[in-house]
Amino acid sequence: MRILFIEDHATFPELVSRKVLARHEVSIVPSLADARAELAGGEYELVLLDSELGDGNGIELMRELEGCPERPLIVAVSAYDDRNEALRHAGADATCSKLHFGQIEAVIASLTN
Repeated sequence: MRILFIEDHATFPELVSRKVLARHEVSIVPSLADARAELAGGEYELVLLDSELGDGNGIELMRELEGCPERPLIVAVSAYDDRNEALRHAGADATCSKLHFGQIEAVIASLTN
């Protein structure tokens, strides 16, 4: 599965990509601007979206993707439950706390099966 991981802390997504998401093709971008460019030029099946990024809030991207016919599945991935819920209310398909990221494969499976 092609996954776009939007996260501005470099260590976390790199570690997770190697240890937890190794069977997937994961691209990591640190900002909303980079995410927009990737989504415009690439075909991703899933987006892992943090809520607070250096150049804005993940909810901004959720609003931009709303109603797009080629919209990928979106999983909110914050360490804070209230931020995950805010993304969920903005249209994310699921949430997975960074504190329990070992469960991300089960979350992905629940969306794709």
